[in-house]
Amino acid sequence: MVDRLTSAGVLTDLSLRDALLDVRREMLLPHAYVRVSGPGADPIDWRLLDGSHPEDRREWLDLIHSDESILLQRDGEPLDMLTRGPVTGGHMTSMSTYTPATVEALQTLGLAPGLRYLELGPGPGVSLALAATITGPGLATGVERDAHMAAFAQRNLDRLGVGAAVVEGDALDGHEARAAYDRIHSGIGVPCVPLAWVEQLAPGGRLLTTLATRTPSWPGQLLVTRPNRGREEAVLRGRPRGYRPMLGYRWLSALDHRARIKADPGTARPTRLAPPPDDSYGFWLAAAYLVPGTVRDFQAETMTIVAPEDDSWAVVGPGDGTVRIHGPRDVWAELEDLHARWEAAGRPERYTVDLTVGTEAQHVASGPGPKALTWTLPPLATVPRPTP
Repeated sequence: MVDRLTSAGVLTDLSLRDALLDVRREMLLPHAYVRVSGPGADPIDWRLLDGSHPEDRREWLDLIHSDESILLQRDGEPLDMLTRGPVTGGHMTSMSTYTPATVEALQTLGLAPGLRYLELGPGPGVSLALAATITGPGLATGVERDAHMAAFAQRNLDRLGVGAAVVEGDALDGHEARAAYDRIHSGIGVPCVPLAWVEQLAPGGRLLTTLATRTPSWPGQLLVTRPNRGREEAVLRGRPRGYRPMLGYRWLSALDHRARIKADPGTARPTRLAPPPDDSYGFWLAAAYLVPGTVRDFQAETMTIVAPEDDSWAVVGPGDGTVRIHGPRDVWAELEDLHARWEAAGRPERYTVDLTVGTEAQHVASGPGPKALTWTLPPLATVPRPTP
């Protein structure tokens, strides 16, 4: 696993490389769910792999050392009495993020011995264990809202002996008891940055989180740095993937419209906009906010953008200079307009976020001047906070 990540250019930090070799993933990920059902199945069929069972061991070892996310918990279930084999129904409530994303996040944070580290939503504690191995014992803390997962992670971390602590609580509140932190990493996506996180960040510190948009297609990654003097800087970039959003956050989905779109793609019209490349992350991130209520169906044969709440969609091409439009909302016209504005703004790939403590809204801008792309992040109050 480490050789693969190194040869691919993903893993470059030598201290993190050593930590990946030292931390035994088998102890943190003793089981894993494998999905058996295809896309759209309801209820979903799963198979639980037990790493201690001879018939599961090879598949389990390959899986937990792969570049896939590891599924660990259905519907908040207790984790000490799971039975291997087939199970039906339920939805995943905890997983270990795929390793390249963990490596990227920890390298971006720039961990070093002696730094105080806070992990928000650590799940089974893989990135927490890696961070603790680098920073040293007693300096790494995780905040996990699920009591079963918190106990599971702490038990396994104790067996590893890395000196990391997991406390049960709401990650949105951070963990004031051990603040301030030199590095804060959120393993959950949030619509905006909780002010508690900013307040608990030490001078010279860094905070990294996913900004969850309403579509899983276009997440953002926010890096906050607090200098020893002056105010913090928050830089937002579009990314191909991000962490799953906090509980209670509702993503849009194109799934319910897929069959209807295939049966009736819509009325063709000319378009001046060729489908923007998938890696135009700065454009697609802006689209998540400035063409609101839209989601892309990545399983469609050609680029398909759906506005589920408006019963509208756009199907592009392929490559013939046309787009097919259905419904009362021409979402492709909105994307055409945004693309022209993005071009006029200098094709920004990074945006700054104003995190001034005490203000009610967090404003995003691509830069100064009248041509800049700007929007406001939705407040946390718009997302229900489930009772633990």
